[in-house]
Amino acid sequence: VQLQESGPGLVQPSQTLSLTCTVSGASITTDYYWSWIRQPPGKGLEWMGAIGYTGSVYYNPSLKRRASISRDTSKNQFTLQLTSVTPEDTAVYYCGRANERPVTTTARGAWGQGTQVSVSS
Repeated sequence: VQLQESGPGLVQPSQTLSLTCTVSGASITTDYYWSWIRQPPGKGLEWMGAIGYTGSVYYNPSLKRRASISRDTSKNQFTLQLTSVTPEDTAVYYCGRANERPVTTTARGAWGQGTQVSVSS
């Protein structure tokens, strides 16, 4: 399986961050949790949420309902939207396929290469 994140590298404060993960080599409707994690500079991984193969969605409560994950099964893609971003949302964002939730390590599962998103005016 291969996963590729795409989206803007720079987002202004208070705006909405939108990222798309394009999956090849596996169907997002067959199995697994299709997940988003991020790593802010100098900090550890943070699991943001996941969409299961059935379409059920799970979120990290710490994001205080700012995150929304959806999917387009016709394109085999899933997306992350994060509203009301601040500079603290600056991070490398990864999409991946996981057997577990929350995700605490990228040593398990399959992950994209990550995309840097900076929040700044």
